[in-house]
Amino acid sequence: MAGRKWERGPSPGRSAGPSETGFGGPVSVLRGFGVARYARVVGMVDAVATGLAHPLDPLDEIEIRAAVAAVKRDARFRGSHRFFSVTLLEPDKDLVGGDVDRQAEVILVDRGDGATEEVTVSLAGAEVVGWVKLADCHAAYLLGEYMRAVEVVKKDERWLAALRARGIDDIERVQHDPWPAGNFGVAGEQGRRLVRIVCYVRHHKTDNGYAHPIEGLVATFDVTTGEILEILDDPEAAAIPSECANYDEAGVGAWRTSLKPLDIVQPDAPGFVVEGSAIRWENWRLRVSMHPLDALVLHDVGWDDGERLRPILHRASLAEMVVPYGDPRFRYWQAYFDTGEFLVGKWVNSLELGCDCLGEIAYLDATVTDDTGQPRTIPNAICIHEEDFGILWKHTDIFNGSAQSRRQRRLVVSYFTTVGNYDYGFYWYFYLDGTIECEVKLTGVLFTSAHPGGDHPHSTEVAPGLAAPVHQHLFSARLDMTVDGPANAVEEVDVSGAPIGPENPYGNAMVQTVTRLTRESQAGRRADGSRGRTWRVVSTERHNRFGHPTAYTLYPESAPALLADPASPLAARAGFAANHLWVTKYDPAHRYSAGDFVNQHPGGAGIPAFIAADQDIDGTDLVVWHTFGPTHFPRLEDWPVMPVAHCGFVLKPTGFFDRNPTLDVPPPAPHCTPG
Repeated sequence: MAGRKWERGPSPGRSAGPSETGFGGPVSVLRGFGVARYARVVGMVDAVATGLAHPLDPLDEIEIRAAVAAVKRDARFRGSHRFFSVTLLEPDKDLVGGDVDRQAEVILVDRGDGATEEVTVSLAGAEVVGWVKLADCHAAYLLGEYMRAVEVVKKDERWLAALRARGIDDIERVQHDPWPAGNFGVAGEQGRRLVRIVCYVRHHKTDNGYAHPIEGLVATFDVTTGEILEILDDPEAAAIPSECANYDEAGVGAWRTSLKPLDIVQPDAPGFVVEGSAIRWENWRLRVSMHPLDALVLHDVGWDDGERLRPILHRASLAEMVVPYGDPRFRYWQAYFDTGEFLVGKWVNSLELGCDCLGEIAYLDATVTDDTGQPRTIPNAICIHEEDFGILWKHTDIFNGSAQSRRQRRLVVSYFTTVGNYDYGFYWYFYLDGTIECEVKLTGVLFTSAHPGGDHPHSTEVAPGLAAPVHQHLFSARLDMTVDGPANAVEEVDVSGAPIGPENPYGNAMVQTVTRLTRESQAGRRADGSRGRTWRVVSTERHNRFGHPTAYTLYPESAPALLADPASPLAARAGFAANHLWVTKYDPAHRYSAGDFVNQHPGGAGIPAFIAADQDIDGTDLVVWHTFGPTHFPRLEDWPVMPVAHCGFVLKPTGFFDRNPTLDVPPPAPHCTPG
């Protein structure tokens, strides 16, 4: 069955498999992420449903095949065309509630000349309704282009000679990593689709190649013409590190035996309901989809207060992420845009119960396309489950002896993706008290180079002769806010202590300073932990019982923004990372923080271009862009595989409710009873 699947291990007295009921009634799957549409009704078998897709549902396999067939029938389609992506062209938010023609957005790359073309297909009519050849841009590289680059370089005699000079005669022992070339204004590189290839040697088939980088050897390859533009070969580079660093059973030895089994059991079934792409849990209502660039997207996030559905977020996604490395010796060009250059959504993992997910799990599949436009289903791409999260609230009344305690719970919607050496887990949490949290879990294998010796300021020696360069992971969240409707504004809130004076004779006063951000030019802001800085998104139309605007507050982490020099080529391309906050007036064309096609772009696209008009953002439909993420000086403990590091942000209701919305949460019987 495509779409949502239930998984858990069997418990005594209870068979494994889907529950027939959940919070709010029967569990149903009206439309999955795959071909078929199913419905589960209590007491009945699975059957094909006839309901139409929601306007925000991702394309299924039937729709993808129809869109690809329509493109191939068009006279403008050539044999040299390859499919970069086939995705839903999301309707404008004003049309979501109506009957809209579902359209596919197809991005083509012409392998003959490297051109990028954007095609719009009407799914109802199965016909092309728009075809544009885009100027001065490059779509991200196709898998076939990466493979071709490696194949050509592996046969080049100059490359083979450089390897032989380093004592490597067997090319099959060499791990070739092709990476985006970036744009540094180098003569002869402009206008080309280029990748740069670095390499590692494996001592055996399952060896961790990143333990043995071949320093000073880099090939620059044009994926359109098939030319090797340059082979950089520095014979004076540091030697290849020899120590192995494998983390499988053979490399580690015997596993520890002290850990005991841990099982998460919900004997009465989970409390959430998944209906196609729609999820409801307690007061929360939302939709999810998987996109090749944005990966997991949240749609129409709202809070059901029993009388109406209060909107909070129209759309939330990770609109870009850049990973710049800070070692200037040889690989100055290492700065990867994992959304725009790698399409994080295409490399989403198939999650496995007990390994990646624990408890009562519902899975959603995802469908992506290969270079030829053929759909490929990724099973178990999205994980949905509930988690206990400790104490929600608690108080012991010392005067009357009452002891009240409640437990917090959260709904988790997550996925994992692998981009080269790094693995990223993206988690969205929805709490009982109205809090929304986004957490990124970073793990995988450090990017490595040969260490030059001594106290090198730009890297850590993690094994003898092996360096792990300092780098940043900067994520950009795009939050299309609709706090109690589309008319919103943003306020910056700082806290400080007030000086001693007539109104504060003992100097203990603490105050908030609230600054309204009224124009786009004013809303490029940095986090400031010394001021406890937060940003409050307020409704300009709805108020709480005290007459104050209902609001949600963004709580950022205090971490550096982009550390590259503002005059650097990287800073021009990653302009979004210069600040932790940006606010722009909503425009459906403004989707990605560094622009629609960041690959080899010279810079200035994305948010810097969006704010050029300096529009009014006070009391309007707006988008909040939040940059966050760690600066990573690798530790010895991060090698050979890195324990998960965490980063993220929180959105908390601030006057959105008139009081604590969790007073009706019952005590966790039978273990605890109210005093």
